[in-house]
Amino acid sequence: MRIAIATTIVALVVGVSPAMAQTAGTGTTGTSPAPSSTRTTTDNQTPPLKGANSFTEGEAKKRAEARGYSEVQSLKKDNDGIWRGRASQQGKPVEIAIDYKGNVVPTAQ
Repeated sequence: MRIAIATTIVALVVGVSPAMAQTAGTGTTGTSPAPSSTRTTTDNQTPPLKGANSFTEGEAKKRAEARGYSEVQSLKKDNDGIWRGRASQQGKPVEIAIDYKGNVVPTAQ
């Protein structure tokens, strides 16, 4: 009987600890960010965000394609660390930007 109670207590403690660690002190809601190209950061900044971008050209292209862009071409990293290029979205040509966080957004042409 003592072993069953001790095992139950250990299971409860182990089960609660990871859940508390996921939400304690992070300042987030614990949900994964949506791959939306228009989401904003917690600092109320709108993508594309300036920053040291470690994506290669190929990785940036794959990010854009994963978010529904096709015919991604002419990607060049600018002085702000943002990959910029051209693509097609629903058959229409668009200019895109991919920031260091992986946000892919259409930009003014």
